[in-house]
Amino acid sequence: MTRYAHIIGWGMSVPTHILTNEDLAKMVDTNDEWIQSHTGIRERHIAGPRETTATLAFDAAAKALSVSGIPARHIGLIIVATSLPEYHFPSTACIVQDQLGASRAAAFDILAACSGFIYALSVASQMIISGAYENALVIGSETLSRLIDWNDRSTCVLFGDGAGAVVLQSSETPGGILSIALHADGSGGDLLIVPAGGSHLPASLETIEDNKHTIVMNGREVYRFATRAMVSSTLEVVEKAGLSLDDIRLVIPHQANRRIIESAAKNLELPLDRFFINIDRYGNTSSASIPIALCEAIDTHLIHPGDHIVMVAFGAGLTWGSAVVKWVATGARKPTRYVWAQRLLARARHTARHASRQVGDLLWGKNE
Repeated sequence: MTRYAHIIGWGMSVPTHILTNEDLAKMVDTNDEWIQSHTGIRERHIAGPRETTATLAFDAAAKALSVSGIPARHIGLIIVATSLPEYHFPSTACIVQDQLGASRAAAFDILAACSGFIYALSVASQMIISGAYENALVIGSETLSRLIDWNDRSTCVLFGDGAGAVVLQSSETPGGILSIALHADGSGGDLLIVPAGGSHLPASLETIEDNKHTIVMNGREVYRFATRAMVSSTLEVVEKAGLSLDDIRLVIPHQANRRIIESAAKNLELPLDRFFINIDRYGNTSSASIPIALCEAIDTHLIHPGDHIVMVAFGAGLTWGSAVVKWVATGARKPTRYVWAQRLLARARHTARHASRQVGDLLWGKNE
């Protein structure tokens, strides 16, 4: 029996607070015209005090499960792609697993920066194709606003927060994830980096004073790398799938910079309307950008059963990757009460754990 990994559920979550270019112009020396002409971004969503990588991931995952109609207890694998996990450990995936009540699922994180969702999709799809799991949940979730130097106008205009998720399921029906291409070049690691906070340069008073815990980027070199990577990876993955560019209905690229997408379209000799672009409303949400764009492409009826789509990303590492998907899902949504039920269960678990800790503290005299 040949097994295929199909996307049967999808969901996204973004913070409610929106930071516009006009807002940024009050903080740094920039303006709306410059930002839009250089990046294509008008606004981005910024996480509030109670919104974290895990809360956004949970919300997107609950929505994806709702669309799929699969109970959380039937998920065998959860992978969260993120550049800013909830903690160094435990993994964000384990936190989401608990909140969802997916008690039978293995869970771990992947760090491949903006390419993380494609990397995670590769792992999960291969696990399904191999027969290890029947159902998997892949999430890209970021709160990169917490790694921003808000005085650096070259980076603070770029990034936003959000999460997107898909449910993969095993099927004998041909289609789903047809091919994947993954690459890395560590020699370019210093082109896009957060210098401190890891084992190389642990957090200290000096690293905080020197602002070493924020994103540092060589924009010109990253731009050159990205334009090459998007083109080569798209061509590679389409060929691996046994297709041609004429067979591709839609390209969903990582939303880092509109000019990068326009350059890729030109070099691939494809019309820009074959590329889904929503960077104007979200900015660069790193590993969340492709699943967020996928959700919007589906909801705006740009993807139909039988369509071939390409998802392509690039990011720090340097990493890049792409996937070809033959779409089969019809997109019939389940009632939204499932999402609310999952949220209520998560809150109940959190309240119960908090109460248990308080009782323990009282019993052991920690609050005396």
